[in-house]
Amino acid sequence: MKPSRTQLLLEELIALDSVTPQDKGCQQTLISLLAPLGFACETIESNGVTNLWARKGTTSPVFVFAGHTDVVPPGPEHQWASHPFVPTRRDGKLYGRGASDMKASIAAMVVACEEFIAAHPGHKGSIAFLITSDEEGPATDGTVVVCERLEERGETLDYCLVGEPTSNHVLGDTIKNGRRGSLSGHLVVKGVQGHIAYPQLARNPIHQAAPALAELAAEVWDEGNEYYAPTSWQVSNIQAGTGANNVIPGHLSLDFNFRFSTASTADGLDARVHAILDRHGLDYALQWTLSGLPFLTPKGVLSDALGAAIQDELGVQTELSTTGGTSDGRFIARICPQVIEFGPPNASIHKIDEHIELRYIDPLKNIYRRTLEQLLAPHEQ
Repeated sequence: MKPSRTQLLLEELIALDSVTPQDKGCQQTLISLLAPLGFACETIESNGVTNLWARKGTTSPVFVFAGHTDVVPPGPEHQWASHPFVPTRRDGKLYGRGASDMKASIAAMVVACEEFIAAHPGHKGSIAFLITSDEEGPATDGTVVVCERLEERGETLDYCLVGEPTSNHVLGDTIKNGRRGSLSGHLVVKGVQGHIAYPQLARNPIHQAAPALAELAAEVWDEGNEYYAPTSWQVSNIQAGTGANNVIPGHLSLDFNFRFSTASTADGLDARVHAILDRHGLDYALQWTLSGLPFLTPKGVLSDALGAAIQDELGVQTELSTTGGTSDGRFIARICPQVIEFGPPNASIHKIDEHIELRYIDPLKNIYRRTLEQLLAPHEQ
């Protein structure tokens, strides 16, 4: 079967080895396709990161497609069945780094716009693209920078569809209407080092910290809400000791993380952790890192339009979910009231032999186009 336009564009993007934070010409490829459609394309660079803001139209509502051209490193290339940056069709799948995360979505978005604009040249409102090469990395010079620029200029957004790979088992079964926040802590509990045979001359930080850690692990931080499971506190690393079996260590270091919902706040969690540690009389230092706030888009216009598009195209009843890690939706949600994520199945993302099933590529494009039609197609006279 002859490859579709969406598939060919996807293969062109996969062939560009845009390992984060590099773009390797992906966004120039998009500009070459969007500019002839009437998009005003602006490249915003920040500390080696390439960002694209492209907009067609000057009126509201503003519908934004958002995504990233950077990919994670492929890992050992010899473990791939085919080269990670040589798009390869095999057994009904298209293989290559970024196939699902998330160059398929970007290709589908562009072709969906081509088809929608051809059918509705006088469409309502505006269509925009917010594309970065800094999503898989620290995410400090990507989407957040573009959002700050838009806010400074007073540009308002109404709807944003982020192309993250959200589907679990089949295309369309899951869309994300929010993400949990991520708050990490590096805790150092201070003791007094000494000979293990003379514990009265030392202070064991492991023994001192254990009751506090047990309380932190058992604490109910919140009950969650309609869209979120309860907030979770998890230890990721813990270390103490010199390696000798006759030395009481002088300190214990521990890394932990909260994945928290809109039922809690970062400041509230911070205060409660300190209260528990203080109650146990620990001598400690605690450094916090807030890498993302939670965001939530309640069921509404955008999720309804996307859900209807999935139903019409695939006959699949989608489910709203807030599971998974952080995404750039957390930045966009600060300036856009409705942010929804939807893309291909995520089973192979970040793995050796990442792929997308060929049968999903054009339906993904059609769902994006149908969503545009529901929100921006002109009313029939």
